[in-house]
Amino acid sequence: MGKNWGRGALIALTAVLTLSACNDKGGEAGPDADKVSEGNVAGLPVTHFESGLKSDAPTPNLEVKNATDSVEDKIAIASIADVSEYWTQEMPAHFGQQFEPVKQLQSYDPTTDREEVCGASLKDAAMNAFFCPPEDLVAWDRKQLLPLLNEEFGPMAIVTVLGHEFGHAVQYRLGEKAGMTKNTSTLVKEQQADCFTGGYFRWMAEEKSKYFQVSTSEGVNQVLASLFMIRDQAGQSAKDRSAHGTGFDRTFAFQLGFEKGAKECAGINQQNVDERITERPFDKQDKGEGDAKIDMKTIGVLQESLDAAFGKAGAQPPKIVDDGGTCPGGPATPPASYCPDTNTVSIDLGALNTLGRTGDRKAEFEGEDPGGLGDFAAFAEIASRYTQGIQKGVGASVDNANAGLRTSCLVGAWAAEANKPGAKLRLSSGDLDEAIAELLQPKSVIAADINGKQVENGFERVESLRRGYLEGSGVCSQQYG
Repeated sequence: MGKNWGRGALIALTAVLTLSACNDKGGEAGPDADKVSEGNVAGLPVTHFESGLKSDAPTPNLEVKNATDSVEDKIAIASIADVSEYWTQEMPAHFGQQFEPVKQLQSYDPTTDREEVCGASLKDAAMNAFFCPPEDLVAWDRKQLLPLLNEEFGPMAIVTVLGHEFGHAVQYRLGEKAGMTKNTSTLVKEQQADCFTGGYFRWMAEEKSKYFQVSTSEGVNQVLASLFMIRDQAGQSAKDRSAHGTGFDRTFAFQLGFEKGAKECAGINQQNVDERITERPFDKQDKGEGDAKIDMKTIGVLQESLDAAFGKAGAQPPKIVDDGGTCPGGPATPPASYCPDTNTVSIDLGALNTLGRTGDRKAEFEGEDPGGLGDFAAFAEIASRYTQGIQKGVGASVDNANAGLRTSCLVGAWAAEANKPGAKLRLSSGDLDEAIAELLQPKSVIAADINGKQVENGFERVESLRRGYLEGSGVCSQQYG
């Protein structure tokens, strides 16, 4: 969080979030509960199965320089064949032209390869995959990047990266039809490529791929997690020539493509990116570079923040207390639990302080424990339990999937208010990414009901938080009533 005093001040929110009580939808799981769950992912059923190469996938007929028999190369080459098939269908249908295959494909090992590609040595291209327009070439690091992605997130992470690079190849082919000029910013190009990747995965989720199958729960979660990992560093400016977007921005673009398709992606431009982008430098007064120590002083200001935000909801605000993070005889969702009998949010301050430590990006990218997710991850956990009390107070159900989505939506709406200037608490650069990092964790309660039952698919979790942030609290009861 941004600071105006000490190491971490929270702004007392000046605007008021509103909440209306509505009936919840929901119901018992059907006979195919092991495969399909309640809810949907952009209109598709929530499915559960192992995502990856199909057992009967054909062998791609592609010439790839320096390709090996490694699992990662096999997935990468199948990805190229698959996304090429997608664009062979998509480009004529939506853009009125044929898709020309990429001329050159190359797998490389940056620890041994020394040749120059696209004006630079491959030894300097570790942990990378790229499209080179002058050579019409897509290349990828099979030694470090692809194994890391596969190990940490699964095979769909590799498909995500190659799908993204093909998005750049598509921009090169579409030109002005995708709004591409010599002056188009890197950020717009990257957002559009993420969006194109979302369109490709929608096609795959609709079972149109010969090569891959992807579930809309665990499989799409792999994609979102991999996009999040390759986000820009907190504090980077959106005006930086190397800017790709925060995790919040990148997942937004992917979801846009998944929901609305490639034609919508081609409409991404500087104006609509500037209107929604969250990437910005640290404020000058932010001496802690985004993270505050989680102690009772900051918790006290968080209490004021939430009380002001929900002051006109018509419910008695819960009190945040440090007494272990569980409720005697009631819900237990540590490190923060809403206790309906006492109308309190019980927290485990020590555990939240550990969660709120500044994360180590280098460790994260190397597949190691980052040590913490940042202060806003902890604050969002507490805020989610606080909103359970508000929802219960106005008569809304707090024990089903809609309650989980409504909760994360309200956390997003509160975050938007905390991003406004004028008082103590301001979101710092990277705070929304901290919330998403926690939201995608298996035991996060940001998108969970009062008992801690989490919404199963990450797509809906992230989308509900994003909608609350971008559209305000009204959508939370309207969409997730």
